[in-house]
Order: sequence, then structure tokens, then C-alpha cells
Amino acid sequence: MKETRKANSFHTTFASITLLTIFLSSCGRTDATTESMDNGATPVTVMHAHPARTEATVNVPGLFTTDDETALSFLSGGIVRQILVNEGERVKAGQLLATLEPTNIDAQVQQAQLAFEKAERDLQRAEALFKDSVISLEMVQNARTGLGVAKEQLTAAQYGRRHAEIHATSDGFVLRKFANEGQLVGAGDPVLMVNGAGKGKWLLKAGLSDKDWAKISTGDSATVRADAFPDLPMRAVVTSKSAGADQRTGAFLVELRIIDPGPDVASGLYGKATIHTRSRADAVAIPYEALLDGDASQGSVFVAAEGKAHKRTVIVHGITNTHVLVSGLDSTEALIVNGGPYLTEGSPIQVR
Repeated sequence: MKETRKANSFHTTFASITLLTIFLSSCGRTDATTESMDNGATPVTVMHAHPARTEATVNVPGLFTTDDETALSFLSGGIVRQILVNEGERVKAGQLLATLEPTNIDAQVQQAQLAFEKAERDLQRAEALFKDSVISLEMVQNARTGLGVAKEQLTAAQYGRRHAEIHATSDGFVLRKFANEGQLVGAGDPVLMVNGAGKGKWLLKAGLSDKDWAKISTGDSATVRADAFPDLPMRAVVTSKSAGADQRTGAFLVELRIIDPGPDVASGLYGKATIHTRSRADAVAIPYEALLDGDASQGSVFVAAEGKAHKRTVIVHGITNTHVLVSGLDSTEALIVNGGPYLTEGSPIQVR
């Protein structure tokens, strides 16, 4: 099966169950009845499954990051003129980080400036002519509207000119550089990635399969280890889980906040998290030998009813040293423990 991890957290829960099972077996007091069957019936041993609480673990890889990482970009596209910082450098709020070639943007600003000046002259002439009753009020109003449009276009061009430069929004570090001088970038394309100089909270971002995503909940605890520091476990908690799959990878994203990050943690480090899911009360504990036909997280068992064996499909939630935790099986049913590999649906049985 796909889930072969053994959860140590189950050991205490099922220790008493294991001892009880061994004791009853040694005394010959199983939850079974003995019936006289026709020749050819398969001898089996049965027991009643014990209700249990599941608390499985999910192992997932991810990358360390902070919650204040920011991708900086230009408002409009163009050719990168300068990038004034390198990866790993410390920057201060307001510091100039990168610029675009200004020729095209300056031309747009100049055009908007000339259009604004023309609109001002047009309005002055229109108002003078209106006083002499040469033109109508509507033409004056149109001239005023033209001046307003030209003013807004000039404001937009000047705003674009100011944002042809990238400035640091706060003190921090340059994490990544996505473009180089002379490179053509589009509007909004990331140029630099910065963070807040350790002021933000450390996170581990990871992608999960749909099955693992369904098992975890916001608030689940976790243990995180960075590959660079495998002997330094860090406590974490699941803070968010995506409501849909990532379109590029198909994975479901989760974020884990690191409660006690180590002093040498850096953005981009590769790490692994063991997420401890919350307990659920819809499982039963069954012996290993009772589980048959494993396929990923599913398996099958046989139960005894009216002298025949009946197959049940179960979902596997976890494995301990002594039992398998499954759902889909009623604890009141007589579970066939021994003899299952020789049975098919409806096979006659003889309970020993």
C-alpha cells in the first residue's frame, strides 16, 4: 500500500487492545461462535474490531520563505537600464534598485505635456469667443472637457515615469534577481524579490496530493526539518490550505508557520514537514492478517454472517506496530482474522 508509515502516536492507544486480544486468544475466549457446517466449509477465526481514533501523519517537502516576500516590477514594459543590487545584498527603504531605459517613457510624458498645454490654449480661446457670442456654450464645455482629459493623461504619464524606477519598499534583503541589464521586460514582470530583513514570520510552503490535502486541517501541528540542518527540528502549525489546485503543478498548496525557526534559516532552503493530523473517531483497529488486497489507501476484509464470508472494502488511515486503522467496517461485525486468503464472496465457512 501507498501509506506504509507507522505512527508511533498510536502505540499507547492500542497497547491495551493488543493485550486484551492476546489474553482472550490464550484463554480460547474469542468473539466467535462455533457452528456445524457442510463438508467443504473453510475453517476461520473471527473477532470483533475495536473502535479507535486515527491520528495519521502526512510527510511533505517544501521551501522556506517569509510572509513579507515581495516581487518588485516596473509599471510599464521596456528595456532594463540598470540593476543596482545583487542577490543577498541588504537594502534600505527608498533605495533605488533598478531603472528602465527612459527614452520611450520620457517621450510619452512630453507628448502628454504638449497635449495639456494645447488644451489650455483651446479653452482660453473658446472662453474669449464665447464672451463675444461667436461660439456656443457647448463648445466651451467641450474645451473644458478636453483640458480635463489632457490633464489626467499627463498625470498618468508622469506616474508611469516615476515607476520606471524600482525603489525598496522597506529595509530588507534581495532574495532573487529575475532580470539583467539590457533585458526586455513586460509590465508587471518580476525583476527583484525582496523580504523584510527577518521581520516577517518564517513559513514552509508545500504542495500536497488531493488525498493528503483532505487529511489535514488548519491548526494541525507539524515538525519541520531543513535539509541543511537535519538535526534541528522546528515546531510548526498549518496556517492555511488552498481552496483549489495550482494550475501549473496540480498540487494543493499549504502554508506552515514555523514557531521556533533556527538562526540560520534562509529563504529558499529545502525542508520537509511531518504534519500530525487531528484525531478522528470513525476508525476501527484490526490485525494485520485480516487486511487483504491492499491498493493505495484501500483494502478489503471478510466478515462472517449466516455461515458465509462477505467481502468489505475499507479505507486505511494508519498503521501501528500491532494493528491497522481502517474505516468502513462496523465494529459489531464478526471480522475474519484467519482464513481470509482462501475465501471469496459468499464462501461457506466454519467458525473455530
